[in-house]
Amino acid sequence: MNWTLLGALLGFAGVAAGAFGAHGLRSLVTPQRLEIFETAVRYQMIHALAILLAGLLGAPQAGWCFAAGIGVFCGSLYLLVLTDQRWLGAVTPIGGLLFLAGWALLALASRK
Repeated sequence: MNWTLLGALLGFAGVAAGAFGAHGLRSLVTPQRLEIFETAVRYQMIHALAILLAGLLGAPQAGWCFAAGIGVFCGSLYLLVLTDQRWLGAVTPIGGLLFLAGWALLALASRK
């Protein structure tokens, strides 16, 4: 897996999602749902950078956790906002655990 490429692509997608939220969603969803969308964008951007770092440190396990975390955490929040299916909120913490695992693995990789 090319972690720097994946991190760059997820960063690109995060900027696009942020622009969509700011310009396309503002008039379509409640302020509370827009805030949830913005949280997803923020976490995607942070963890896109973490994937880049995982690539630079040679920490593929951390990269996988961050990528899966973006899919589960951010993906569930994006879908929750776009579909108003509140049950998706129950899935979100799994993505948070993946993020935590990624950071722990990145810390271990940085010690080598």
